[in-house]
Amino acid sequence: MQEPTKYDSVFWVEVDKIVPNPYQPRREFEEGALKALAESIRQYGILMPLVVTRSDVERPEGGLGSRYELIAGERRLRAARLIGLKTVPVVIRAEQDNRMKLELAIIENLQREDLNAIDRAKAFEQLVKEFGLSHSEVGAKVGRSREFVSNSIRLLALPEAIQQAMIGKEISEGHARALLMLCDRPQEQETLFKEILLKKTTVRMVEHLARRIAQDKIRKHDKTPEMMEIEKSLTETLGTRVVIENRPKGGRLLIEFFSPEDLSNIVSALAQEAGERAGEEEVQTHIAQAPEEEQKPETAKEEDLYSVKNFTV
Repeated sequence: MQEPTKYDSVFWVEVDKIVPNPYQPRREFEEGALKALAESIRQYGILMPLVVTRSDVERPEGGLGSRYELIAGERRLRAARLIGLKTVPVVIRAEQDNRMKLELAIIENLQREDLNAIDRAKAFEQLVKEFGLSHSEVGAKVGRSREFVSNSIRLLALPEAIQQAMIGKEISEGHARALLMLCDRPQEQETLFKEILLKKTTVRMVEHLARRIAQDKIRKHDKTPEMMEIEKSLTETLGTRVVIENRPKGGRLLIEFFSPEDLSNIVSALAQEAGERAGEEEVQTHIAQAPEEEQKPETAKEEDLYSVKNFTV
């Protein structure tokens, strides 16, 4: 976005006469940052004029009036309204078509790195669908590669919850790109997404897990229903993902962990499970080896005592 130069004429325009750019791709404006900008404007004024277009509109009472449509500077306009400014400095550009308005707004935000990945993806998609541009043409206009544009638009295939987590900065764009590998496996994608939120898993680890899950789909046909049931049971018991890899001779049991604490918890769960099984076997052995007369009480009183004794065991 070309900034105003010292040769541009600056006009003071009433804030109420300026309408937002309908093609502004940015939807999220951080309240704290806006308040900080508003306080700066209160002290030092608006140092960089807004950029607008002007058009004539018919007034209800008759005659013509001017309307100004914002091209660049929405944060400055919002901050000015916060502190109650009546007028703001603007530079007036020639009337632009709708596609140019969108392009200028995207470029301005990209240059300032103000767009989150989802708003950027929606803006790119709008240029493609509404104005018929190819991914290469969009890339050329915003100074990015075709691959960057294509990969950005692919983010819109993610569920709304994941998109909102990106906007809220709960997960990074790298996390989201890894989750794209599981778009055809929504349950696993949701599980991994929740794991990222809960355990703050690194992007590299998420990529590794997503590839493993995606590859596991190919190997699924080699597994018996019994193996898949064991996988599910172990996953629930250990609280982490467990994979059984079947091979022509034997196989592998893979247990995922993400930190030393995770590993300790897994070891503890295995030890507890082994202890419970050993206890069950000991009880069964004790019952099997009990004297015959103890197993078969002769009187009702003895039968009651027998029941209490064995319930305690």
